[in-house]
Amino acid sequence: MQVREKRYYTVEEYLALEEKANSKSEYINGEIIPIAGASDNHNQIALNFSTELNFAFKRQNYRVYISDMRLWIPKQRIYTYPDVMVVAGESEFLENRKDIITNPKVIIEVLSKSTESYDREDKFKAYSTIPSFEEYLLIEQDEIYIRQYSKTANKRWSLQEYDDEDEKISLVTVPFEITLQDLYNKVKFDTLQTVL
Repeated sequence: MQVREKRYYTVEEYLALEEKANSKSEYINGEIIPIAGASDNHNQIALNFSTELNFAFKRQNYRVYISDMRLWIPKQRIYTYPDVMVVAGESEFLENRKDIITNPKVIIEVLSKSTESYDREDKFKAYSTIPSFEEYLLIEQDEIYIRQYSKTANKRWSLQEYDDEDEKISLVTVPFEITLQDLYNKVKFDTLQTVL
């Protein structure tokens, strides 16, 4: 049996490949990892959250980005595509590119079975190296359950959990609030329970 050797890419090679690619990939310290497509629930939750954020910040100095915007994490040498990001004030782009953000304040990830552990641990650790990053939400797509981490001091985070559709999530670092009912609007769970 022949073992395939891992191929490592430079940042420049990755960016050149991404510009021509039909699908998105993450870059993690030299490795290129294809991103799987999102499910209906995943897409609906990300859309619900980003739409509400964008509307709430209509005349405020915040920018909302969805999963097509790439994020560069220099200390970890990672390029990734968070589901939703909020930037406070002016967006900072890597080397004057308009497709790579470097200063998110809030990051929202909708979890899937294949990425849950990575999003909760390794990705959170990587995001934590970004100086502007202060709040992280992890949203389950197969049940009503959200973890909200907000930075309280250097290397200190508080955790708030939500699991009742009558609850509201209030972001700590930006002026925004959303009900779980609105967040899970049109999401269908396996039990055929639909949140209206």
